[in-house]
Amino acid sequence: QVRLVESGGGWVQPGGSLRLSCAASGFTFSIADMSWYRQAPGKERELVASIFRTGGITNYADSVKGRFTISRDNAKNTVYLQMNSLKAEDTAVYYCKAKRTGLGSFDYWGQGTQVTVSS
Repeated sequence: QVRLVESGGGWVQPGGSLRLSCAASGFTFSIADMSWYRQAPGKERELVASIFRTGGITNYADSVKGRFTISRDNAKNTVYLQMNSLKAEDTAVYYCKAKRTGLGSFDYWGQGTQVTVSS
């Protein structure tokens, strides 16, 4: 059974930090490209950050560049999102996604974790 379980969300004041984790099971984590998405109320889901399966290539939305860092530990089947200098506009439900294209392709989503940034 495939599972992506996000954790680490919560409430934080502007300027604060949170670290999200996404623990994967039920598939071969090391061959998956991993991403974090977010969806704010009334808005479409958007890509926040992604990391290639080997961890050598990362991409970020312009809105989070310099503040967020995506990383992965293939030995622990876990992907992380370190979020610093948080802003109110970062408030959203954050989702983890695992994707593989080509042979043996798959596309899995987690259930999401709420991040609220407010004073």
